[in-house]
Amino acid sequence: MNKVSNGIKISTRVKFKVEYSEPDKNYFVFFYRITIENFNDFEVQLLRRHWDIFDSNGIKTVVEGEGVVGEKPVLAPGELFSYESACNLESGMGRMAGHYEFMRTESGDLFQSEIPEFVLEVPYMLN
Repeated sequence: MNKVSNGIKISTRVKFKVEYSEPDKNYFVFFYRITIENFNDFEVQLLRRHWDIFDSNGIKTVVEGEGVVGEKPVLAPGELFSYESACNLESGMGRMAGHYEFMRTESGDLFQSEIPEFVLEVPYMLN
């Protein structure tokens, strides 16, 4: 999935990781890669993240915090930053969405960019 919001393009990819999962114990692990690209004509810094994680068993989890994977990347116009992280669910299907909070480095102005919703699903669940 890709989405451009407030001049920031956010792309997502997800993969089920069977080697870290234990389906018989309702433990399903998904890795995801996020790529953030600054399409603005000014430098930005990613300050915070907010995730809404929905498990198909009805559980919703909210994750908020500073930066991503221990970093608060600064992106000049045209630059991109990628990182990988993981999420676990109690079922084999779910979804994630959220937003990042950025700061314009020259002015200190804050703004948000949406993270497009993406699906977490065990491939064999749909067969």
